[in-house]
Amino acid sequence: MYTLRFVRENEKLMREALRKRQYDESILDQLLALDEQRRKEVTSLQELNTRRNELTSVVSKKKKEGTDASEEIELLKKLKEEVSAKETIVSELESKIQEILKQLPNIPHASVPTGKDSSENVEVRRWGEPRTFAFEPKPHWEIGENMNILDFQRAAKISGSRFVAYQGLGALLELTLINFMVWTHVKDHGYTFVIPPYLVKSDTAFGTGHLPKFKDEMYYCPEDDLYLIPTAELPMVAYHSGEVLVEAELPKRYVAYSACFRREAGAAGRDTRGLIRRHQFNKVELIKITKPEDSYNELESMVSDAESILQLLELPYRVVLLCTGDMGFAAAKTYDIEVWMPSYGRYVEISSCSNTEGFQARRANVRMRRPDGSNDYPHMLNGSGLAVGRTLAAIMENYQREDGTFDIPQALRAFMFA
Repeated sequence: MYTLRFVRENEKLMREALRKRQYDESILDQLLALDEQRRKEVTSLQELNTRRNELTSVVSKKKKEGTDASEEIELLKKLKEEVSAKETIVSELESKIQEILKQLPNIPHASVPTGKDSSENVEVRRWGEPRTFAFEPKPHWEIGENMNILDFQRAAKISGSRFVAYQGLGALLELTLINFMVWTHVKDHGYTFVIPPYLVKSDTAFGTGHLPKFKDEMYYCPEDDLYLIPTAELPMVAYHSGEVLVEAELPKRYVAYSACFRREAGAAGRDTRGLIRRHQFNKVELIKITKPEDSYNELESMVSDAESILQLLELPYRVVLLCTGDMGFAAAKTYDIEVWMPSYGRYVEISSCSNTEGFQARRANVRMRRPDGSNDYPHMLNGSGLAVGRTLAAIMENYQREDGTFDIPQALRAFMFA
């Protein structure tokens, strides 16, 4: 979240960022108009307070002298009412300004390509070759139902559409994948494992930028004023909220497992079948808190860490750099990792790694202390490493057999029976 002062002093930069992100520039016009009005009202309030103070002194002096101050007292009463009314106006204007500031997205990094939507994302690299089948590949939901390891019908009976019950081998593989991902990031990449709360306060969701922008996509418990998390990014960005981290402690690297909950209200089409878009799903999240000068190197290593899981599982994938029009609200730069899905005949997003720079740190009030004693905002990075259900879906499709079953990747089999 940017301060009003920053927006005033960097109006040209903010306008360019809004244009690149396909945002309506009028939001900035509204903000600056409200700011101009607020400053005029503040000046008027200061003048009223000055007159009130002067009049208060006159009343005090007359009372000490024993002279009549009734006229001044009446004027003072009216002034107090005017001051109170003016303070209300200023307070309302400041609230409107804060609401607009909350809606301003992060400024894209200079290396991010300008584009209107996903069609203008830039492919960075590919790994592995998509398998050629001697038969027509089945979608993973058919494989899962035929093998009796994914149950969509009973899940729908229990909870409605876009839920799934894993059973037998399906449940074991889902759990094994979670452990496989976590252990790889802990042992090979130096992350600290955290299982965070799944319910968070409004302030926590605000810190990541999910509130107020994505309020309608989150499940809310009004009696407790708590939100079910759509990703472990929320509690992990807030993990050090209100703290001042010593520079020598950085970078901090966390790998978090959580169940995730999303309405996905606007989603439709083929992706709503199977394990690709669920209202409830499992995810292993990567979070880094870094010095600003190191954050883009750390972003590249985070992407590499997420890629390593797919390489171990020998799943073909590609890395895509998102354009300005397709990036998330809080991101300054984002890479998507997309895994090959044979039944789709295309790559499907399985991980998204972003550098939010100081944007989330400011919103979550996480600071760092430099060796000279000065304070700064660290850079926050987050990325899924990976969506577990999608990974299982990719295994089922890429390793499927003609008889409708599938093989388990060697690395995962070795982990299961170690």
